[in-house]
Amino acid sequence: MSIITTSDGTDIFYKDWGSGQPIVFSHGWPLSSDDWDNQMLYFLQHGYRVIAHDRRGHGRSAQVSDGHDLDHYADDLAAVTAHLDLKDAIHVGHSTGGGEVVRYLARHGESRVAKAAIMSAIPPLMLQTESNPGGQPKSAFDDLQAQLAANRSAFYLSIASGPFYGYNRPGAEPSEANIRNWWRQGMMGGAKAAYDGIVAWSQTDQTEDLKKITVPVLVMHGDDDQVVPYADSAPLSAKLLRNGTLKTYAGYPHGMPTVHHEVINADLLEFFRS
Repeated sequence: MSIITTSDGTDIFYKDWGSGQPIVFSHGWPLSSDDWDNQMLYFLQHGYRVIAHDRRGHGRSAQVSDGHDLDHYADDLAAVTAHLDLKDAIHVGHSTGGGEVVRYLARHGESRVAKAAIMSAIPPLMLQTESNPGGQPKSAFDDLQAQLAANRSAFYLSIASGPFYGYNRPGAEPSEANIRNWWRQGMMGGAKAAYDGIVAWSQTDQTEDLKKITVPVLVMHGDDDQVVPYADSAPLSAKLLRNGTLKTYAGYPHGMPTVHHEVINADLLEFFRS
């Protein structure tokens, strides 16, 4: 396996396939780099070098007890890009991975980066505050942590078979394969990383991060996202970015890179080539 060890001693697993301009994928909570299978195979076949890592505590990376916050996520991503000496890279992040990409660009600069795309992403802030009245109350995220602590396996199954892919919507046709693959990825990771990660993705304000970014960023979001509600995420992020473009997908759920990968991949390719 391909592993790097970060400055704080954490082993991070990564995949690195092909040659050409690099595309670096950052996955969502509580999944792994396997969630990018559709994208990595597609862009590999289109002449790109594709790279994805398992976030600390997730997938095949070390199940450390701490560092489950966006600063460490960004630093680990920076460690991977530096180890591979990537240049002119395109960064793509889904959900928490979108927040990771935004924090990486703001914290580590853009010298290695050409463009970025964030989809169904957590910025600017999911938590309800005085300055963010459209956010969700802290009690909602506390409840998620309680469910995880009580029975992580059942909790993950309920997310994958319900709101993540929109399988709880009238007329939806759930894919057992997608549900099992989501559950498999989640259970590969550590409970501590997943528990702490809920705080990281729900309560980190990335308003100032977004303002610092100058490279072109495509903001992609479904307007039926039940995990990261559309109105208080993507449109706000696009406005805060200096060079952001908003692309809205009518009726698409949070897990749109999987259930609508043909559309998402084609739109990403068009953005990369523009």
